[in-house]
Amino acid sequence: GHRGVDSTGETTYKKTTSSALKGAIQLGITHTVGSLSTKPERDVLMQDFYVVESIFFPSEGSNLTPAHHYNDFRFKTYAPVAFRYFRELFGIRPDDYLYSLCNEPLIELSNSGASGSLFYVSGDDEFIIKTVQHKEAEFLQKLLPGYYMNLNQNPRTLLPKFYGLYCVQAGGKNIRIVVMNNLLPRSVKMHLKYDLKGSTYKRRASQKEREKVFPTYKDLDFMQDIPDGLFLDSDMYNALCKTLQRDCLVLQSFKIMDYSLLVAIHNMDLAQREHAMADGTSQADTRRPAAQKALYSTAMESIQGEARRGGTIETDDQMGGIPARNAKGERLLLYIGIIDVLQSYRFVKKLEHSWKALVHDGDTVSVHRPSFYAERFQRFMCNTAFKKIPLKPSPSKKSRSGTMVPRRS
Repeated sequence: GHRGVDSTGETTYKKTTSSALKGAIQLGITHTVGSLSTKPERDVLMQDFYVVESIFFPSEGSNLTPAHHYNDFRFKTYAPVAFRYFRELFGIRPDDYLYSLCNEPLIELSNSGASGSLFYVSGDDEFIIKTVQHKEAEFLQKLLPGYYMNLNQNPRTLLPKFYGLYCVQAGGKNIRIVVMNNLLPRSVKMHLKYDLKGSTYKRRASQKEREKVFPTYKDLDFMQDIPDGLFLDSDMYNALCKTLQRDCLVLQSFKIMDYSLLVAIHNMDLAQREHAMADGTSQADTRRPAAQKALYSTAMESIQGEARRGGTIETDDQMGGIPARNAKGERLLLYIGIIDVLQSYRFVKKLEHSWKALVHDGDTVSVHRPSFYAERFQRFMCNTAFKKIPLKPSPSKKSRSGTMVPRRS
């Protein structure tokens, strides 16, 4: 990987220190969002997806850029007009975007996962900044027109919400970063976290992972820990499955596989007990963590369906999580989102060769694999991971049901 640690103990990425990278990101984003605000709003055109703007930041400053105490660097912004449109669609105003990312220092996350990427979160918890490889950035650029089309038809989605793609060129190296929605607000304590693919082959967290403070478990762990699944009320269950179905269709159309559903669980009853033990009293904590601001940035607002439109669910106390219960009946909040959608190129490239070798009878494997992956993924989520809370028949219906003809399902 490109991550390292220098002699002072600071994280580096491609030999650039984390503090210099954070500084360059904030200077670059401030400049690019500012210069974009002078351009009039207009419809997104096909060529907007391929524009790359570049600006040089010498340390002594220039007539366009401020002086800074890092080494000289160049900052590139990909598809600025298209990403401005995406941010607007998600209800993120330019000044909020700037304020969140550039007003306070970015916080480096230590538990970065297996990818070797660096992760930063904005001070207000809204945004994640992640370093991506050249191929992933290239793949995201290719996806943009399709992503645009999909979001226009369907802004409520559990797919990653991409707010910007940038590149910091420093010391002869390119460091590409993507700004995304933060799925797991730090203000809410997560008790369990799973990375689910709907596959059981070798899908168990490693010993090394289990030793972490906040490990990410996998499908076999989930089936062992939560054999009965997570229970949602029927509106919520339908909304979630409908959203997953639409999202999988989009991923399938891009021939993307190997994505996961990240499911983090906050157990409200357990949290109350933990507070009570900490306080030595049995009073529940009355301070509510601040919910995230951005439209559709929370799990709750990302799912489709009737549950959202003034349905049966009160959402004021949920801090953006999806209310659920476990088999014990404890109250849970779920934070979920589809992750790892940009890794697919590795698969596509690997498989392309084997497909060419395999296909003799004109039955192209390439069409089958992503659809097989999507179907298996959906089946696992909507049959094993998530279940409907069984409805208790009301007494009045019971008394009538003797005379009713049973309906065929």
